[in-house]
Amino acid sequence: MRLNKRPVQQWVGPCNPFKVRQLRFAAPMGCRALLTATALLASLGLTVSPVLAQSPEASSRVLAQSESGFNPNAVRAMITRGDAAASRGDLATARSEYDNARKASKQLLGFYRDLSGAFRGLDARIPREMDSKGREALGLLAESNLRLAALFRRQNQPEVAVPVLVEVVKLMTPSQSQGQKAYQSLVELGFATTEFKGASPAGAN
Repeated sequence: MRLNKRPVQQWVGPCNPFKVRQLRFAAPMGCRALLTATALLASLGLTVSPVLAQSPEASSRVLAQSESGFNPNAVRAMITRGDAAASRGDLATARSEYDNARKASKQLLGFYRDLSGAFRGLDARIPREMDSKGREALGLLAESNLRLAALFRRQNQPEVAVPVLVEVVKLMTPSQSQGQKAYQSLVELGFATTEFKGASPAGAN
């Protein structure tokens, strides 16, 4: 008996079961922003809770958190943790916290200045906010440097303290208490010898 053979036809429908299609999904803008913020926090040794990471709505202000965010209060928390570590003799952890605080302060200062300049002349409220936050970040940068300098002196590394102390004098100027404290430390280390006794009257030598 002879069987009729029909030619095998290739499936041409939209759902070909023998063809694997690669699908690409574009991440929404909110998700991309969240991923960028998460990466930035990770570079500073900070973490984002899983609940916040999974909910864009709940994490819309994740950087405003006082402990794990990216703002002046978070920098203060780093300094506080560094102080606690230094008080119990854990100088390695203290240095790590102070370094993170210094890095975050510098980044915040730069970002606040950029935003202030971008909106200047367009909306006075935003430069006013950014300038206020910038001054706050500048003060925290000075505090971080002073903490690091004290830590280096404690570790018998006075030469390593010099750059951060000079940076404080440059940023805050000797007219501010932090600048005066930094310069006094330089005098105590022998890097400078002339005592600063305050600004001289105009015309005085």
